[in-house]
Amino acid sequence: MPVNLRGRNFVTLKDFTTEEIKYMLNLSADLKAKKRAGIKGDLLSGKNVVLIFEKNSTRTRCAFEVACFDEGANVTFLTGSQMGKKETIEDTAKVLGRFYDGIEFRGFAQKTVEELAEHAGVPVWNGLTDLYHPTQILADFLTVTEHVAKPLNKVKFVYAGDARNNMGNSLMIGAAKLGMDFVALAPKELFPEEALVEEMLEVCKTTGGTITLTENVDDVKGADVLYTDVWVSMGEEHMFEERIKQLSPYQVNMDMVKKTENPDVIFMHCLPAFHDNLTGVGAEIEEKFGIKEMEVTDEVFRMPNSVVFDEAENRMHTIKAVMCATMGNL
Repeated sequence: MPVNLRGRNFVTLKDFTTEEIKYMLNLSADLKAKKRAGIKGDLLSGKNVVLIFEKNSTRTRCAFEVACFDEGANVTFLTGSQMGKKETIEDTAKVLGRFYDGIEFRGFAQKTVEELAEHAGVPVWNGLTDLYHPTQILADFLTVTEHVAKPLNKVKFVYAGDARNNMGNSLMIGAAKLGMDFVALAPKELFPEEALVEEMLEVCKTTGGTITLTENVDDVKGADVLYTDVWVSMGEEHMFEERIKQLSPYQVNMDMVKKTENPDVIFMHCLPAFHDNLTGVGAEIEEKFGIKEMEVTDEVFRMPNSVVFDEAENRMHTIKAVMCATMGNL
């Protein structure tokens, strides 16, 4: 049965079937090949897109804007709006839905993007919330297909670090939907929410996927992918000392890479990464806590099997696919 996502919102991968996610990944690969070949697109010709950002961004904003430009859409980057201040989210959604063909939101509350989606009348896309980061997961899985010589449902995917943040949640959802062997390596207090785990275990019964929550670093054995994210999410900057104590045993370093016993294991990170002390925050962390690296060592970040920049580029191709599939002239 053909996949048709026209008019759909993209607020969490929980809303999509295995076939629909595969369709978006295949479309992403096609659009990437088209861009590499220098073929100018028109799948979003005549469309107008608004980007709403509560949180700072590099990859998400640039990926949405370049994706729009590549396929002929116009973009507004909206700052200083009255949403949630002098105007309700519902009213804002109804106004923007009259002006635009699609709305992107990157911010804090998942409830905000869901309310926008409920009232806008046009596709709404989640560029990141505290709970979920679905466009990142598409980019991650496209990258895996490019660098791991296995179908996704044969891949062992290990996520090390804060497994109850938006990346831990979203990777688990995506892995369950695609039948992957997903391992969350974290201290128990940072395991994903039990209700979400149970929900995804039900999905695994259909897809053949598995979910393992573990504190044992030795469970990385056989991993095809080692993935990590920052130890402190936006809005939690007061927790650096606590997170360093909790998560230092789960730093992705060469010892962990060797424990996989897989010479082809790839390293992934959604970025930005604290792999050195060359940023303002990195320098502050070194001054306060005496460490130069956090969730990943510089050696792993720069090793030949690190695919973090391919992964970053793929944000653009997968975001383009989401917009084209839900709003475009396919």
